[in-house]
Amino acid sequence: MFITPQKIEPQGHASLLAAAEAAVRAIPPAFPLEATVAVNPYLGQTGLTLAATGARLARVAGAPVTAPRALHAGMIAAGAITKGDLQAALVACAHPARPASVADLITGAGAPAPMRVPLPTVADLAATASGTDWPAIIAERLGAWAAAYFDRGQALWTPAPGLSAYASWRQWAVHDLTPELAGLPGFAARVAAAPDTPERAIAAATGALGLADGACETAFHRLLMGLGGWAQHARYLLWQAELQGGTDSAASDLLAIRLTWEDALLAAYPGIGGDWAAVAQAHGEPVEPDAAMILDTILQEAAERAAQRRLKGVLDGAVPAQAAAARPGLQAAFCIDVRSEVFRRALEAQGAGIETIGFAGFFGLPLSHRGFASDVAEAHLPVLLSPAMHSHSAAPVAVAADARFAARAARAIGRFRQAAVSSFAFVEAAGPFYAGKLVRDALGLAGKLPGPDAAPALDTALTPAQKQATAAAVLKAMSMTGGFAPLVLILGHGANVTNNPHASALHCGACGGYTGEVSARLLAILLNDPEARAGLGAQGIDLPADTHFLAGLHDTTTDTVTLFPDTPATSHADAIAAARRDLAAAGAMARAERSLRLPGATPDTVAARALNWAETRPEWGLAGCQAFIAAPRAATLGRDLQGRAFLHNYDWQADAGFATLELILTAPVVVASWISLQYYGSALAPETFGGGTKLLHNVVGGIGVVEGNGGTLRAGLPWQSVHDGTAPAHEALRLSVMIEAPTEAIDAILARHAGVRALFDNRWLHLFTLVGGRMAQRYVPKGWETA
Repeated sequence: MFITPQKIEPQGHASLLAAAEAAVRAIPPAFPLEATVAVNPYLGQTGLTLAATGARLARVAGAPVTAPRALHAGMIAAGAITKGDLQAALVACAHPARPASVADLITGAGAPAPMRVPLPTVADLAATASGTDWPAIIAERLGAWAAAYFDRGQALWTPAPGLSAYASWRQWAVHDLTPELAGLPGFAARVAAAPDTPERAIAAATGALGLADGACETAFHRLLMGLGGWAQHARYLLWQAELQGGTDSAASDLLAIRLTWEDALLAAYPGIGGDWAAVAQAHGEPVEPDAAMILDTILQEAAERAAQRRLKGVLDGAVPAQAAAARPGLQAAFCIDVRSEVFRRALEAQGAGIETIGFAGFFGLPLSHRGFASDVAEAHLPVLLSPAMHSHSAAPVAVAADARFAARAARAIGRFRQAAVSSFAFVEAAGPFYAGKLVRDALGLAGKLPGPDAAPALDTALTPAQKQATAAAVLKAMSMTGGFAPLVLILGHGANVTNNPHASALHCGACGGYTGEVSARLLAILLNDPEARAGLGAQGIDLPADTHFLAGLHDTTTDTVTLFPDTPATSHADAIAAARRDLAAAGAMARAERSLRLPGATPDTVAARALNWAETRPEWGLAGCQAFIAAPRAATLGRDLQGRAFLHNYDWQADAGFATLELILTAPVVVASWISLQYYGSALAPETFGGGTKLLHNVVGGIGVVEGNGGTLRAGLPWQSVHDGTAPAHEALRLSVMIEAPTEAIDAILARHAGVRALFDNRWLHLFTLVGGRMAQRYVPKGWETA
């Protein structure tokens, strides 16, 4: 049926802005390369079920939200997914379009899945009508402007600095003749005559496009999704501004820019008006999952229940009895990162007197830190929080001055190398001197990895009372109120790699994409401070006088640990020497285990990947993450969780008022969900939520990467981070959260935090209780059931 297009009057500003705001908040933020952290790509849809999200993303991006149906069919045929798993998943689905029986579910799994394509944009329709690839032209021209506008110090020129994104783009676009040369006459004049504010531009374009009130939100969402990482970076700017109590308009400005293109193309190709009117009408239809999508989400649930069944077998399995030491000789606190699970098992295997502890790697210190000779404040804390403490790496004034001079000289040379004219002279004159460096780097002979900074110090010293309160709060959150060893290691983690734009993605997510070194060192200094220790007894913490805290950094690429003797410890010299030997032995065991997963690796070559500038997989990061377990270490001790579990120490019987449990559910669990779902989205929808292939990456603006020489910014994990070249390296499963605590306490906390509860109610996370380390009950929206 041919639908005659008609221009509608611009809607009221209130409804339009509400639709634009909703579309912006449906986009996940993408953090810049300098401090990349995992982000839940479905952040804007956590109020929806997986099936409802699938229906929406099918409309606006054509992105799948479940593993391929053929994969699940193969797992059913192989017995990895049993009929019991399918029956349980079928019962858990209340949607009326679900299959009637397990037999129907199995039959459906064997049928081809429908192709999901997004609703076309005007640019898509214009491309079909004209043969000109307008979506590619828009991506290239918008990318060229955005790379300079959003630049964080890489570019030598920024268009219209100080202006809003929309105003800057208008100044740039009126001089850009590329659209007109491609077949869009008068585009520059049209931009010059466009409304002077993004709000008016959105209203005018919406009216010209004939978008009715109910169609705007998904139509806007469709356009923003088409902008890829540029929209996600703008959403990040809004995220950061709101953390500081402000706001940012870049994302809505991008929407106004994209709508301006749509308006111009519809005017240039009136013959597509009927097709576009049908699309606009489709955007006004309710977003509902169809029967095929319901079937796929049930299969996804069944695969996750199968994985949970296997994990239950590991947790329920017998573990050889170990004689408990009267007092441990060594304790080591690691970040809860799944990579620590491998190293913790290896370290515990070195002796019965060694205990390990899991805690979020910022160690409870909400820091903003300035590195040695730097004025850049780095947020070393979860991105959900704002810094409350400020620190710097101390050094003698003369040394700092020399370092600043050297850094400025390096920046000057770097700009000389990149400048439009001098870059040619630099290559001609200095190019031959780089031959040796290129050869060394290509052969992985670049030398040693960078050393640590000077010891950190707080900008403003804490009072004795503040020291005691901070130390007590951190130790209680770590469930460390007694039983201290003579030597306690506080181990942050980081990942040294070479020539890797996504290096910060391998660092500590709890530290905002930086390493955990600063947090670990500051905490160890604090816990050794006599003023901090003086009041701990009165707060219920039995800390022996002979306990010494020592900070370290676990390099997850090489599985080596660097210890930082920031406070005197001559009395513990022998214990520290023994700890170094145990850490070295544990590192060798961890490398041997990890080498089995890394393509082309052996135990002897794992560490060398950190120095190899051509290595696309220096390590697997958090690929494979499956579970989050908050319980005493005894619940998981001796069990091989294969580097797939976040392990957080928690003793509910020592948690008065369940304040620590509330902190775990509202912070570490949420951060872990972001990590899990980023890997999930990057593995299932790499074109939409993945970072593309490392083989084509070019860094742009210090923000992110593009594939090739421009175009759409790519956000999310590179393909090489979730795939080994032959098969997926990450099994796309929603995270299973397991907590040893009473259900009543968990229910009370979820009742106070609707956003966290929505993650469990809508099945973005699975929730279980543990009793004695064994899975006991499963959370369902109506209550709890036997696991």
